[in-house]
Amino acid sequence: MKYQVIIKKSSEGVSVNCPALPGCWSQGATEAEALKNIEIAIEEYSATIREANKGRQFREVEIAF
Repeated sequence: MKYQVIIKKSSEGVSVNCPALPGCWSQGATEAEALKNIEIAIEEYSATIREANKGRQFREVEIAF
């Protein structure tokens, strides 16, 4: 899956969040590190959602922009 992320650079490093997943944030010293960290955060967020909804039926929907 692909997710849009928002990158914010500051003097302290780079923060990144995924607007489609409320509360899914990460950071890093560099943009590359922050992007790798948000990938991990998205994977963990998704795993938590799947576990919390175990036994329920899921479907995927593709949206074209």
